[in-house]
Amino acid sequence: MSQMEIDRVLAQIRSLSAQMRPAATPASAPKAGAVSEFANILKNGIDQVNSQQQRAGALADAFERGTPGVELPQVMLEMQKASVSFRALNEVRNRLISAYQEIMNMSL
Repeated sequence: MSQMEIDRVLAQIRSLSAQMRPAATPASAPKAGAVSEFANILKNGIDQVNSQQQRAGALADAFERGTPGVELPQVMLEMQKASVSFRALNEVRNRLISAYQEIMNMSL
């Protein structure tokens, strides 16, 4: 392909892309004070891990007090679920930090 054909195809792609975007919003600029979808997803994940750990802790406390209907296998299962979810959250955090450091080390 010649340079002119490539430029023509790129121009067509750009025009189609511009038509697909809403005209009222600038090129995906976040609004002031708006929380990004990524932040919401991350917060929901952290909240779920927190609630899992609180549930496991409450169940362990109930078992230690001798509450009827709370069995050791049930407590152990909830504790393992909380542990796995916390380790997964730590791994996500480590990956985010690694990606941030990689971006910060990029030269412009």
